[in-house]
Order: sequence, then C-alpha cells, then structure tokens
Amino acid sequence: MSYATMALVFVAGACLVAALCLLPTWPPSMRWRGAVGLVALTLAVLTAVFDSVMIAADLFRYDESALSGVRVLLAPVEDFAWPLAAAVLLPSLWVALGRRSRDSGPTRAGAPGAGTADGPAGDRAGERR
Repeated sequence: MSYATMALVFVAGACLVAALCLLPTWPPSMRWRGAVGLVALTLAVLTAVFDSVMIAADLFRYDESALSGVRVLLAPVEDFAWPLAAAVLLPSLWVALGRRSRDSGPTRAGAPGAGTADGPAGDRAGERR
C-alpha cells in the first residue's frame, strides 16, 4: 500500500466522522470553517518546516517507491494528510461532545463546572466577607 492510499483512507475516515459529528448543526458556521481553515494552514506550515528539518537531520526515511514524488520543501505531500485530518476531525468531535454535554442538562450546585470559576456564588470556598 502506498503512503498516498493510506493517507486517503485516513482522511476519508476523518471526514466521515466529522460529517456525522456536525450533521445536527449542518452546515457548519462560517466561524467554524474559518477556524478549521486557519488551523489546517498553520499545521501544514508546521508540518512542512519540522518534517523538513527531521528529514534533513536523517531522523527517518521513506520508501521512495511508495511516495508520489511531490514534496513541499523536503516533506512528501503525503505527510500533509495527518494534520489535515486532525484539523477537520478534532474540532468536529469538540462540537459533538460539547453539544452532548449541553444536552445532558444543568449540573448540580457545587459540582465541577457549576457556577463561576470561584464557586457557585462567586465566593471562594471558606472565605468570609
């Protein structure tokens, strides 16, 4: 199996899970799409730079016969599938899990997540006024 085939399967799986997570709120908001695009761009730049540094330092090698031959700096284009999948999948899971926690109802007073950061009434525990 080539790296491109493996990357395609992984990205397709991430996109499928992302679509299922976002289905109740489809289409995703412009803010969400913009944030995901910015994260994907940032991860792509970091991947190009740091993969190139690691390849130049000879920390790892690729089977050249399994690569397409297209490179960004020294990084094979197939390496960009992983940050792309992460940029799509993780925010989608965040939306889905956040929606599920909001749907479960309010937390009881004093429980983690109840009230403000200082406590339910805004007072610090044990402080007197």
